[in-house]
Amino acid sequence: MSVVDKILSKVTPVPGEEKRAEATAEARAHCQPGDWLSLALDHHEQIRACFAACRRAESAEARVAAMKELALILNGHSLAEEVVLYPALAQAGEKLHAGHAYTEQTTAKMQMAELENIQPSTPEWMDKLTHIEGAVLTHMFEEESSWFLRLKEKGERQEHLTERFREEFDRYCGTGGWAGGERRDETTAPGAAI
Repeated sequence: MSVVDKILSKVTPVPGEEKRAEATAEARAHCQPGDWLSLALDHHEQIRACFAACRRAESAEARVAAMKELALILNGHSLAEEVVLYPALAQAGEKLHAGHAYTEQTTAKMQMAELENIQPSTPEWMDKLTHIEGAVLTHMFEEESSWFLRLKEKGERQEHLTERFREEFDRYCGTGGWAGGERRDETTAPGAAI
């Protein structure tokens, strides 16, 4: 982990598992079946599962494969948020949070590109993965504990947000999307451009 990574992890510590679980449960309480919020929370669960798969991977080949699956869901989810949810958040009077969200996701994409350039068999690879996971978990906590609840409360055209969020995610991840952490549409490319 770089010096900058270490400093950032001290300045913005990762919320504990219990706090994150409480935020997720609270956000789930505001969902309607199949709405944009439930889809986003499902993606968050898949992202957490992909990070766990990366941590469990023992060989360099397994780590690369797990990283590609993580990159796919992470990129598809973040792009759908950036194209649909964050503009809606800004329009709902939360411009500061929307801008912060964009910055965090851009940083995560740059960090994933760095991870791709580290030998997967080294401890440095796992250190970088751990740093990225901490940043992503913190970002998801911010969304689940406040930003998305505000968008659910103040955002207009909720059905339109759901339709557009699903459309943008599917544009990146394939029309079959994801179900329970597994790709449904195996005809799309297995890797992701980071």
